[in-house]
Amino acid sequence: MTTIAISQPRVQQRSRMGQIFRYLRRNKSLAVGIFIIFLLIAFTVIGLLTISPSKAYPLQAASKKPPSLKYPLGTDFFGRNLYAAMAVGMWQTALIGVLAGAIGTMIGVVLGFTSAYFGGPLDAAIKGICQILTPIPGFLIQVIIAGSIDKRSVTIYTMAFIVVLLAWMGPTLVIRSQVLTMKERQFVSVAKLSGVGPMGIIFGEIMPNLLPFIAAAFVGQVFYSIFASFYLAVLGLGPLREPLLGNIIWSANGQGAFFNGWWWWPIEPAVAMILILGSLALINIGLDEVANPRVRKAE
Repeated sequence: MTTIAISQPRVQQRSRMGQIFRYLRRNKSLAVGIFIIFLLIAFTVIGLLTISPSKAYPLQAASKKPPSLKYPLGTDFFGRNLYAAMAVGMWQTALIGVLAGAIGTMIGVVLGFTSAYFGGPLDAAIKGICQILTPIPGFLIQVIIAGSIDKRSVTIYTMAFIVVLLAWMGPTLVIRSQVLTMKERQFVSVAKLSGVGPMGIIFGEIMPNLLPFIAAAFVGQVFYSIFASFYLAVLGLGPLREPLLGNIIWSANGQGAFFNGWWWWPIEPAVAMILILGSLALINIGLDEVANPRVRKAE
């Protein structure tokens, strides 16, 4: 009897893992996106473990060296080891994206649920603010805000704050529309008749059914936040001392890397950014299949 009691959870765990792997084989976009993300995480972790992060900053290596055994990704004009710079820069870029994406999604979830479930003047106010702010070009606002800040005080957390200022309207409108649909479902009406309060319905009935939408909104916000921090850094509006991927390209452009034959300097962060954004886009497509029954493939 003891053997059966121990083996049943193991069988259930293996069965659950098998279902996940089978689904990932079917949902190619999600599988490929997760695979690329794991490769990027592995590169960053291995890089941080095998080389000192201090090598990512100026005057730490011989300058303008092409990729070699000593310098796997080469060095730049300022004497930065680009292997260390890429490892640190990818971590910092991802931190900005995840931090801004998480805060923006959290604000969107709170406002979306509040607006849709309680309705009335509060719903009109939240919806109106989102509709007014959404058409405003976020790029211009972020450039103005970032350009007005003293460059010596700009940090990766400042960058995340600048990005998140315009990163909550989208999730708010998406979650609001889903909650408006969900709260009219029969199981919500049954919960109300059973005496379940508003918080119980929101967290116990509606929220679990919207987790795929919230996850997709979070991935979309991380994509937006990473891209926003990247183009701000490329314009020289980020923390210039930090080896953000956008900063590496900005400094390479400023020193005319391509014209001087230092091709590896701008190419490497550009490829890394393409992989990051591409993997997030694939994951978002895959999560859309999970969340949206209309695009879900037949089992």
